[in-house]
Amino acid sequence: MATTNTRQKRKRGTPTPIELVNRKDDAQFIADHLRPSSPDWNKWTHPKTQEAYGLSLVGAGRLSEADLAACLGLVEETSRADYEPSSMGWKPGQKRAEMRSAELRYLLVRNGKGDIRGFTSLMPTYEEGQPVVYCYEIHLKPELQGTGLGRQLLEYHEHVARHTPTVAKVMLTCFLSNERALAFYRRRGFAKDGLSPEPRKLRFGKVFVPDYVIMSKGVVNVVDDENEADAAAAASS
Repeated sequence: MATTNTRQKRKRGTPTPIELVNRKDDAQFIADHLRPSSPDWNKWTHPKTQEAYGLSLVGAGRLSEADLAACLGLVEETSRADYEPSSMGWKPGQKRAEMRSAELRYLLVRNGKGDIRGFTSLMPTYEEGQPVVYCYEIHLKPELQGTGLGRQLLEYHEHVARHTPTVAKVMLTCFLSNERALAFYRRRGFAKDGLSPEPRKLRFGKVFVPDYVIMSKGVVNVVDDENEADAAAAASS
């Protein structure tokens, strides 16, 4: 993510394409950037149990306290074991504050009772000056793992990236200890990004070895192609 100072400098001038995208309400964001291929995108059926689930997109500012607590609980359930021994540690208060970041969007997965059984969160942002769609989280309850739902949720990140001006990649961070997640992302075409930290020597011969990797996947930006085509058509008319 971009540093606070970087964002403040941008906001004093003309809004960037990313800032304009993040100002949209949820309905407009879905229409312009998620662009689901089917009107039934918000319905999903478990391939084994045939249980029906619902998907919804909501900005962090509109996420209820109960839903935020459910999402945080899911992060703890699936990832606390990776956080605790890491350099980040497991800090629920800090994690909760991060999950309230104003520009985050959540895709929530609910069962027929309305309980959250999975979610992913994303943000169009800048990473070291590069416009990206950052996948902050993707977590599923055990009964939803291995069903293809995780792949579908990750594909929505790619949808948003392809339809967000100037964006050319989806980026995420994964603990090296989470071998299952690493394998999943690699199968989906993600690879180590050039911004991922490398081992480095410290004082007295010590070596710092990162316990996480930054991964990314390039996408073809449909909006940029459309704008170029429109400009070419206007120039030839």
